[in-house]
Amino acid sequence: MSQLRTGIQLGLDTKIGYGFYIGHSGPIVVNPGTTIGNNVNISQFTTIGSNSNRFAKIGNNVYIGPGVSVVEGVLIGDNATIGAGSVVTKDIPANATAAGNYAKVLNYNQPGRYINNKWL
Repeated sequence: MSQLRTGIQLGLDTKIGYGFYIGHSGPIVVNPGTTIGNNVNISQFTTIGSNSNRFAKIGNNVYIGPGVSVVEGVLIGDNATIGAGSVVTKDIPANATAAGNYAKVLNYNQPGRYINNKWL
């Protein structure tokens, strides 16, 4: 399907691991320099962008909720959960749940809980 039909803009140069999952059609925009790990779940209305040559790196087993904006060269650690509507401007550590505008770590409970059917 094309970008026009799905609303998903995902460049051919984007590095994507196994088990990548998009639950709903877009709009979703992912900068081609982004690196996405294994078993990452990205929800609708998500933008992972950059206005420079500093690109986001998403770890393994990460859930990114609807309406999230990830900007510039942030690192989202393994097993992280990013809550709906968050704006991620700083690194999020592994096993953290973060949310808000600007996203802050809320807790370290049940990391990776929204990742089902993992690619092994």
